[in-house]
Amino acid sequence: MSDTPVAFSDLDLPSSVLKSITELGYETPSPIQAACIPLLQDGKDVLGMAQTGTGKTAAFALPLVSRIDLKQNKPQVLVLAPTRELAVQVAEAFQAYARHIPGFHVLPIYGGQSYSLQLKQLRRGPHVVVGTPGRIMDHLNRGTLVLDELKAMVLDEADEMLRMGFIDDVETIMAKTPSERQTALFSATMPEQIRRITKRYMRDPQEVKIASKTTTMENIEQKCWIVSGTNKLDALVRILETEDFGGIIIFARTKTATTELAEKLEARGYAAAALNGDMNQQLRERTVQRLKNAQLDILVATDVAARGLDVERVGLVVNYDIPYDTEAYVHRIGRTGRAGRDGKAILFVAPRERRLLKQIERATRQPIKQMDLPSRDMVQNRRLESFREQISSIFNDEDMSAYRELVDQLAVDTELETLDLASALLFMAQKEKPLILPPEPEPRPRRERDDRDGEGGGKRERINYADLDVYRLDVGRNDGVQVKNIVGAIANEADINSRHIGDIRLHDEYSTVQLPKGMPEDMLKHLKDVQICRKKTNITLMEGEVARPARRKPRPDNKGRGRSSSDRNAPRKPRRENRD
Repeated sequence: MSDTPVAFSDLDLPSSVLKSITELGYETPSPIQAACIPLLQDGKDVLGMAQTGTGKTAAFALPLVSRIDLKQNKPQVLVLAPTRELAVQVAEAFQAYARHIPGFHVLPIYGGQSYSLQLKQLRRGPHVVVGTPGRIMDHLNRGTLVLDELKAMVLDEADEMLRMGFIDDVETIMAKTPSERQTALFSATMPEQIRRITKRYMRDPQEVKIASKTTTMENIEQKCWIVSGTNKLDALVRILETEDFGGIIIFARTKTATTELAEKLEARGYAAAALNGDMNQQLRERTVQRLKNAQLDILVATDVAARGLDVERVGLVVNYDIPYDTEAYVHRIGRTGRAGRDGKAILFVAPRERRLLKQIERATRQPIKQMDLPSRDMVQNRRLESFREQISSIFNDEDMSAYRELVDQLAVDTELETLDLASALLFMAQKEKPLILPPEPEPRPRRERDDRDGEGGGKRERINYADLDVYRLDVGRNDGVQVKNIVGAIANEADINSRHIGDIRLHDEYSTVQLPKGMPEDMLKHLKDVQICRKKTNITLMEGEVARPARRKPRPDNKGRGRSSSDRNAPRKPRRENRD
């Protein structure tokens, strides 16, 4: 493999695409981009082994969008992704790279969207379709998605699709695509089932292996807060009130979350704004410039929107939502501590996300210290200190003679002592940010942890079954269902991380699954119509059922052949002979 090119202009990309990536702030290709783009430009099949966050989306999207025939309003590129989040992210990337290609149309398809909306968009004739396997299969079976003119297909995060139980659907979809189509498969690992797909459906694939170089800067102080007791927004405000930083970037997972959080911070008196992919380039640039000019103090951003962001005054990065991959975490905290300056990064971790925290620590080879939230007294003292500074500044910089006369007049009119009058005025002035806070609530007991060694020898957190409800699904063993089918359907259609799904029990006519308490009604209504093994789930809450860990079967041993100690002493049943 040749050395990484100096610029994207060396990769034979069209001028319209080069203009887009220049506006996005891309400077030089990452190793996987430099290796894959020329191969895909030449029409070769590519097998890429790389971690999430290495730039692989651009590695396949840039060359494929460059070869779209705009006169043909049929799907020419199909990208399969394991989750709706990744499908949307990839679709947004295609749209960003094609912003200067008039008439280009990309369509994300995933569970949770209405079919009528997807059917309307499919009739427009998208050039690129990005979707999750379950929903793509559904449209293929309905005949609403036709892939006769497909030129290229991408399997993104193939090992994750295998883990979520989608690999059979992936093979079925690939079998329904033209045999001469180009294929690119990306996977962090290469288990046998993935290798089987490459042999069966790919033509002489060119392998590209990119080693993960996940490192973090030593000048960034990293801490995490385990979410408990206080809600995340209140915790964030406590941190913002007690820390001194010039500029702050807060990362959230979705575009909607960035807007909502920015609005809530503005309502609390902070100069905050959202930065996400829904904003046009001019507005994004203007928002970043406001942060640079100290007209804004806080940006609430998504990963894609903050790509390449370099603002000198950013001293704190808050991961309001923990990223799903380690490379994204490194990219996020790299927005502070630039050019050798000191920086600070704080990570919010829900109890069920401890495994993600461990993955980040292993990948970065750095422990992330747990922090306590600033106490009530710390917040109150900081507010009093800030208030004193404002009063001193006003008396030093303003002519107060007229106001002294006004205070004397108010004291006469209200018949109040000067101290009482000052107290009332102080009470009025501090209403937005009370200077005297209510007492701290009683601390909640900490979640129990299971310190037995788990897979890979690491510490595994015990699921708190009190946080789960039991639901019934009208699909069981007689329908051919497997646990992986249920996990994949719920994870994809309800946007629930598979780590948050509890025990699943299969029966002949039905199955049960444990899901987080407080599932939204609209989500349950949607799940009722979701099909698993061609049968609607008709999911319902099992009233009175308490979530418990599944019983484990006794381990077999050589002496008892799997029977319990009490069974070993019982007489064995006579072996049935085969008389046929």
